[in-house]
Amino acid sequence: MSIPAREPVTTLSSTYVVLRADNVDTDQIIPARFLKVTDKKGLGEALFADWRRRPDGSLEPDFPLDRPDAAGAGILVAGANFGCGSSREHAPWALVGAGLRAVVARSFADIFKQNALKNGLLPVAVDAAMHARLIDARLADPRARIDIDLPSQTIAIAGGPSARFDIDPFAKECLVHGVDELGYLLARLPDIERHEAQQQP
Repeated sequence: MSIPAREPVTTLSSTYVVLRADNVDTDQIIPARFLKVTDKKGLGEALFADWRRRPDGSLEPDFPLDRPDAAGAGILVAGANFGCGSSREHAPWALVGAGLRAVVARSFADIFKQNALKNGLLPVAVDAAMHARLIDARLADPRARIDIDLPSQTIAIAGGPSARFDIDPFAKECLVHGVDELGYLLARLPDIERHEAQQQP
């Protein structure tokens, strides 16, 4: 049996986008009308649809993700309590579908954080001082980059001092090795089968 795989998350170095808002809920991340789908295809285009789209469907050019200097950014910096509201798994699907690999915020809603970790999106909670440094660096230079090292659990503005962040050890193991929970278990299937055989009378 093949082991479900996804791209491992070890180190990230990327330009970033700042969304200066607290309490961004999942209905803002991916509005309810897009939840009819059962797969992830195309959800990136619906990310923040009610904020990014004008009534005629055209893009709002002043939205942070759609400004020219946001092109290629793989990290989103947001405020406190990111991902609050409903438990929809489509929210991290949409963020990943839009090319984001990590979200950095003051704090996260618990269910969103768990859904993100299970879908290859790294949620990094930072303190107020680090959060302010990230925002100031981006305002000073749109090409500023964030460096995230998952094995050492550190985040830094490229070339600057780093800060540690917390992550569930099991989620970290899965992200670093590019597997989901099922893949983690399947990789240990031989050991499980040996153990089961030893328990037979």
